[in-house]
Amino acid sequence: MKADLWRRWRAGESISVISGQIGKPPGSVFTVLKHHGGIAPEPRKERAGSLTMAEREEISRRLCAGDSYNAIAALLGRAVSTISREVNKNGGRDAYRATVAQERAFDRARRPKQCLLARRPSLRETVLALLKEEWSPEQIVGHLRLNHGDDPAMRVSHETIYRSVYVTRWKVVPRELSKRLRTSRPIRKNRRHTVKGQWRSQITDARPIEERPLAAEDRSEFGHLEGDLVIGSNNSQVATLVDRKSRFLTVVKLASRHTTVVVPALAEAYTRMDPRLHGTLTWDRGMELASHKRFTADSGVDVFFAAPRSP
Repeated sequence: MKADLWRRWRAGESISVISGQIGKPPGSVFTVLKHHGGIAPEPRKERAGSLTMAEREEISRRLCAGDSYNAIAALLGRAVSTISREVNKNGGRDAYRATVAQERAFDRARRPKQCLLARRPSLRETVLALLKEEWSPEQIVGHLRLNHGDDPAMRVSHETIYRSVYVTRWKVVPRELSKRLRTSRPIRKNRRHTVKGQWRSQITDARPIEERPLAAEDRSEFGHLEGDLVIGSNNSQVATLVDRKSRFLTVVKLASRHTTVVVPALAEAYTRMDPRLHGTLTWDRGMELASHKRFTADSGVDVFFAAPRSP
């Protein structure tokens, strides 16, 4: 599943698209991406000459059949010592499992290397100081070439700086410094990552704001409300409903921002409001009102939506 996630991320799919395809919440997808800073790790490869998954599966089957190490080695064309070490390192004849053995082999084959900034303290301190001053990695590289061009120990690429900022597991650059970059993104994105033409969280059958009655536009009568979701601390939220003419404000406390909670709470709030305010409701494109049809059916109030990216 993680391999599929990274394949889709490399192809430029958005987090919401990946979430829908692999059947995991967007937050879970983001957590995996953030661990690597949004930079897809290199595919893990087996060392030349090591046992393959197919060979390990054959070893497992032959052990279950009671074959000796000599017989298994002859069948696979391997040394007897290779077979015996493989089995003994992975639980012995009774507990050997091909999948577990393959995962352990991958783990043992890891050779983590420190990144360049971790190996060069002076370079790291210079880069950190300039990042705190909100210099971009490209500017930092130019500064180093200009002032330390004759010192090989002070050379670094802007890509290395970006990776050091975003790959938080390296613990080379404090996480908060990612906010000093131009985009302030928590993870790395490349030019192929676009949401254009991709499925995103969308309001289905949304009536555009252009269809809203003229009285709502010129504020000539009561009953045309504008709503919004306000997020507070500790995962709290309220909905606000403001009449365009009188500016009368209604605040609705919400237990969740999910549409299955927001819509019934709004419909219940309308039952307590002056009937003169039961005209129209205008909302932005927040998914908390995805069930707007149910709201209209329960309250009799028509809902209109602002244009995308135009709150």
